Amino acid sequence: MAGAHSTTFSVVRYGNVLGSWGYVVPYFKKLIAFGTDHLPITHEDMTRFWITLDQGVDFVMQSFKRMHGGETFVPKIPSVRITDLATAMAPTLPRKIIGIRPGEKLHEVMCPRDDSHLTIEFPDHYVIKPSIRFFSRSNEFLENRLGEKGKPVSQGFEYNSGDNRHFLSIEEISEFNHLACGGSITRF
Repeated sequence: MAGAHSTTFSVVRYGNVLGSWGYVVPYFKKLIAFGTDHLPITHEDMTRFWITLDQGVDFVMQSFKRMHGGETFVPKIPSVRITDLATAMAPTLPRKIIGIRPGEKLHEVMCPRDDSHLTIEFPDHYVIKPSIRFFSRSNEFLENRLGEKGKPVSQGFEYNSGDNRHFLSIEEISEFNHLACGGSITRF
């Protein structure tokens, strides 16, 4: 709510941006370059959502056009298994399980189960409606400003990187890494 001003706010939530701070590929790349004898894996089942910087920017720009205000936009993007990432980067290098770090999650959750009653599915994204009602309009959000229509998800629905329908193959991971590194390398 912005009072008498015409400012409108919405939120965009997405997974790991390839090439950003905290991104595991540069860490693995550095270990490989220094001749490591293994890649450290926190947990064999760990997964993450992946998006390129360009895809993230495009999604934000499209969300500006779609937004009413107050909603959270979540793109439908692929997941990556950390073990597949390690294989894509160093197919012959052994892996060593080191354990999950404090605060780290096994899978990323972008649409929590607790918000399923607020979540709407569109063809290429989800919208989580605000839990409060804004004075000037409906809180339905079933149609965005571009006229795209969504439908409520089922009760208990959760969008997380472990249950995602779209996982990148090892070859696709290599191609994503190639794009994130400015096209300079396909395998590390």
